[in-house]
Amino acid sequence: MSVDGEAVRLRSEADEPGWEVDPDDEWGVAVITTVGRQLKLRREAAGLRAAEFGKAVGYGEDLVYKVEGGKRIPRQDYLMRADELLGAGGLVAATWEDVKRVRYPRRVRELGKLEAKAVEIGLYECNIIAGLLQTPEHARAVIGAAQPPYSPDDVDRMVGARLARQSVFERSPAPALSFVLEEGVLRRPIGGTMAWRQQLERLLEVGRLHNVVLQVMPMNCDTHSGLDGRIELLKFPDGTAVGRSDGAFSGRPTSEPKHLRILELRYGTIRAQALSPRESLDFIEHLLLGET
Repeated sequence: MSVDGEAVRLRSEADEPGWEVDPDDEWGVAVITTVGRQLKLRREAAGLRAAEFGKAVGYGEDLVYKVEGGKRIPRQDYLMRADELLGAGGLVAATWEDVKRVRYPRRVRELGKLEAKAVEIGLYECNIIAGLLQTPEHARAVIGAAQPPYSPDDVDRMVGARLARQSVFERSPAPALSFVLEEGVLRRPIGGTMAWRQQLERLLEVGRLHNVVLQVMPMNCDTHSGLDGRIELLKFPDGTAVGRSDGAFSGRPTSEPKHLRILELRYGTIRAQALSPRESLDFIEHLLLGET
């Protein structure tokens, strides 16, 4: 059995489970249901049974039925092979642009939408390196260390979602971004020495961008206003804003002006207590060289 001249191993749900559809995500369910229906109609019009179609694209019959029934999110290679087999002229393959967004958890998509609109983003992280700054290797190590553990497929989804948010760095005009990270977090070799070094190099790369301010909160700081946990602030072109802090307002997002003033005060104080941007980049460079 081959597609494009390459051997295709028949995969079943056991070793290629696809992505689960979030039943509470109305938009996602609608997208996957529509794509599945179109695949079924095209398959039937081509006179192919589900088993024949599955064998031709390299997937099990059970997964074909679940994709067509809107129960599973198809992978990109599934859509591309289906497009070729059904002679869809690129129309099936093109559905990946919508499908790939559905595979991310809804709350991550919503966060990504807010970040994509923001003209200013300020973030203090106390326990991890901010997701917007993580390398793929670091993200996989962090997510993979969760207990109870996520399934390999869920790890793939979550890593992909985290990296997709980093398109914020490619926006034009560029938003103003500021980050404060803890020294102790930077010293922890998450994922091993190689992954740790790659992560530090990524921080240096981002920290040198003209629209980014990256600061490190040193461990020897005797006054620390961020002990209540992470803070995130996003400001939008129309003058509105939204913020969240682990240690305020039950950890829920807020757009109340009086709440935002409190979060801005805390975040501003944390930045004042941290190393300057230049000192912070120097510190990271010294970490890489093993000089601190």
